[in-house]
Amino acid sequence: MIRSVVRGVGAETPRRIMNNDDFVGLVDTSDEWITQRTGIRQRHIASDDETTASLGEAAARKALAASGLTPADIDLIVLATSTPNNTFPATAVEIQQRLGMHHGFAFDLQAVCSGFLYALTTADLYIRGGSAKRVLVIGAETFSRILDWTDRTTCVLFGDGAGALVLEAQVGEGSVADQGILTTSLRSDGAHKEKLYVDGGPSTSGTVGKLRMEGREVFKHAVGMITDVVEAALGDAGVTADDLDWFVPHQANKRIIDASARKLGIAEEKVVVTVDRHGNTSAASVPLALAAAVADGRIKRGDLVLLEAMGGGFTWGAALVRW
Repeated sequence: MIRSVVRGVGAETPRRIMNNDDFVGLVDTSDEWITQRTGIRQRHIASDDETTASLGEAAARKALAASGLTPADIDLIVLATSTPNNTFPATAVEIQQRLGMHHGFAFDLQAVCSGFLYALTTADLYIRGGSAKRVLVIGAETFSRILDWTDRTTCVLFGDGAGALVLEAQVGEGSVADQGILTTSLRSDGAHKEKLYVDGGPSTSGTVGKLRMEGREVFKHAVGMITDVVEAALGDAGVTADDLDWFVPHQANKRIIDASARKLGIAEEKVVVTVDRHGNTSAASVPLALAAAVADGRIKRGDLVLLEAMGGGFTWGAALVRW
């Protein structure tokens, strides 16, 4: 059967780093308060000349270089983002232009923090269906543009960045030993919209709006929802948490990551954590963590890797990948 195999990954973060101490004086908070409740110590914040498109392009070029490929080899670009450069056209099309691509097709996909898992699943379906041989999957965000910098419950949580990977169609045996994406599981429930949303949009306020969140409500639902899709992804492949080499969760909150790993029975040493360096970068979160773990040699060819994320909507998803 056709498998979507990861050829390479790449990441890009803005130049500016904002530490927890930088928030003192902006809002009523402290480094200790932020670190204890979230595990976040710093985040990257985009400057005026850094956008979702420019960060996405840089991450894409690094993923292509790691793959030994060029833009000419790519059939499709799927960009997961909630902070596009423009209402339209899709920022994926702008990245396509930046890469010098005048072939294939490109589009944005919006599922907030779960966006990269949705994009990965979509790319896998295009590859397995024969509509594309190589796909560039990108998660890129500039959430700093939609933050209320007077709201200490949200502005300290988020950062900017981009991560990308290149998927390629390869023939597998149809077993769990195959390289590539083995299973994916996606969910959503619009009943939870008011718990995490942006209070603006073209069709309502005509403005971009600011991020609003009921933090305790999100936390309350997160662990159970994450467990739901993870168990589905593992079950479809006929494996258990004990078979995993690495768990790469959405980097939103260290307490959610720890609680999810405990509930799933995943050992702490198998969990990739970058939330301390990046904060919550929404759709860029999972690929940024993946790129970090590949770069430092933790994730190696043949490893069984579990990805998961949860975001506003609510949306949530998981993917099991043989690296």
